[in-house]
Amino acid sequence: EPMKIDVLTLFPEMLDGVIQSSMLQRACSSGKVQIGVKDIRDFTQDKHRTVDDRPFGGGPGMVMKCEPLVAAIEATRSSEVRSRVIYMTPEGASFDQAKAETLSREEHLIFVSGHYEGIDERVREGWIDEELSIGDYVLTNGTIASAVVIDAVVRLLPGVLGNESSAEAESFSSGLLEGPQYTRPEVFQGMEVPEILKTGNHEAIREWRHQQALERTRLRRKDLLADK
Repeated sequence: EPMKIDVLTLFPEMLDGVIQSSMLQRACSSGKVQIGVKDIRDFTQDKHRTVDDRPFGGGPGMVMKCEPLVAAIEATRSSEVRSRVIYMTPEGASFDQAKAETLSREEHLIFVSGHYEGIDERVREGWIDEELSIGDYVLTNGTIASAVVIDAVVRLLPGVLGNESSAEAESFSSGLLEGPQYTRPEVFQGMEVPEILKTGNHEAIREWRHQQALERTRLRRKDLLADK
């Protein structure tokens, strides 16, 4: 069975280019994943298709209303498999490679993409299973954040990348950043490819790459080495 992913958003068109390009497009075409995008406005009941209102207690901006959001979630939840509802917010837990691997084992993911000043707290309490953040900054809309998580998750599904060892060798999969990579030509504007990479000695190359990864991680992301 393919993994199912649904995105609930006010801007479905924001995902068109992402889903219809590159790896995600191939993953959908080959049946590895089914990605659905739903407009939250389609679940409103009034003629103005209202999805937001002023916050109780005053304050700037608008808050997304309970009724259309909950209707969208409940209409999207599957009765056949377990659905995990994820709300993208800067207040959520930090998204990382380990979380991508965990989510890649789920059967059905539903991403709730917030807008305005956020969503009514009652939706978070009653209908959201997990809150995730892709970084300590604020986006205009959570749809872009949802797309980032979806890309990271789908590429881990079996058969999506074609070469299963590709995902395993990447940055963060080993807890380290990936070391430097080179391709032809051997010399470019006076800069040469390291000799060891041309020796064909796979064991020595593996060790060299590991040392390079350690050094790069030490220089750029020392925090990743804390538990090593």
